[in-house]
Amino acid sequence: MDVTDDAGIRTLTLNRPSVKNAMTPAVALGLAEAFETAEPDEVDSIVLTGAGDAFCSGGDINAMADRAWPVAERAKRIEESFGRLAEAMLEADVPIVGKINGDAVGAGLALVALCDFAYAVEDARFNAGFARVGLIPDTGGTFLLPALVGLREAKRLAMMADFVEAPEAATLGLINEAVPADELDASVDHCLAVLATVETETLGRVRQAMHENLGRPYDDALTAEARLQAEAYATEAHKEGVRRFLG
Repeated sequence: MDVTDDAGIRTLTLNRPSVKNAMTPAVALGLAEAFETAEPDEVDSIVLTGAGDAFCSGGDINAMADRAWPVAERAKRIEESFGRLAEAMLEADVPIVGKINGDAVGAGLALVALCDFAYAVEDARFNAGFARVGLIPDTGGTFLLPALVGLREAKRLAMMADFVEAPEAATLGLINEAVPADELDASVDHCLAVLATVETETLGRVRQAMHENLGRPYDDALTAEARLQAEAYATEAHKEGVRRFLG
């Protein structure tokens, strides 16, 4: 993961293109730290994007093949990595703009949901993905997806795990807009320029108020999510899903 700061904009780039920017706990912790250290007197906005032709393919599936931890320990690990990342994004003092350069799957879709604004190339696809490997949405997905698209659509995304094309994602509210690839930079830059006309402190307070009023304290939601996810890791459905994925 690369971090660059320029003229008040912090750009975070998921940089594992050989695996479609799949995330490991270490990557999640690196991202969390980058969000946590974004001070509003130095950083006005954060841009989150991916290297190569994908935004993020979710959790590293190869790492999922080895799961020997007890449920309680696994829940702790999930909450301290992917849960910490979700909390860091929710608690950031500056707005977050997703620059979705390609497919967003699993935890990658959750990252899109965690962004305040998201602009995607027209051929990007979105997939909750978790159910295909016997898991539930994490990284805040269990409470953010219903908040964004409504409970029924969130269930469709999570249970059917089909790919959604960028134009439909915009209609659902997953992203703000689907644009031609050569217009992605301009769309994100325009959003950043508009945000720069408002005090960063004010923007931080707006997002804090909205996030704290999602309907349930997100620390409780993340704890419950991590426990359920840890239980899912121990199921035959997850093991079989990983076996199928790895061939």
